[in-house]
Amino acid sequence: MEELGRKTVEEFRQTAKNSIIIVLENIRSAYNVGSVFRTADAFLVESIFICGYSAKPPHKEIKKTALGAEETVSWKHFKNATEALDELKRNKYKIFAVEQAENSYKLQEMDFNQDEKIAMVFGNEVTGVEQSTINSCDGCIEIPQWGMKHSLNIATAAGVVLWELVRNRVGSIKK
Repeated sequence: MEELGRKTVEEFRQTAKNSIIIVLENIRSAYNVGSVFRTADAFLVESIFICGYSAKPPHKEIKKTALGAEETVSWKHFKNATEALDELKRNKYKIFAVEQAENSYKLQEMDFNQDEKIAMVFGNEVTGVEQSTINSCDGCIEIPQWGMKHSLNIATAAGVVLWELVRNRVGSIKK
């Protein structure tokens, strides 16, 4: 592990984070929630906001896929996404739903400033982000897809979106 340069839990907690918050709205699978924790750890995400009936730590299935990231990544639970978005707006985050929607922005065309505070909302595996939540966002971001299927697993979508958000910030994070 030492050769990989991995941080201890305490070192991770003290490391500067990317100003990105992930909002999980009514995610059915605790395994997906755990996978998002693991991805959030990998990309030094500031926090995860867990909303509605999404599972939250401590949870056996989250623990299985998070592999300890549920202990390192900051998280907070909200009764619903409206409460989470209200807090994000008070703290001046730009909020985007990751959703295929009319007038959505293509992920690869987004140009975020390194210092911008951004929140990304990921919705239910079947029904997506609630329309009322979309209405409260600054816009929707869509991951381009060219195959027959036009949806990705939420954990996969989170990985794609987070990489696109942090790839230009990589030089600003200390290892």
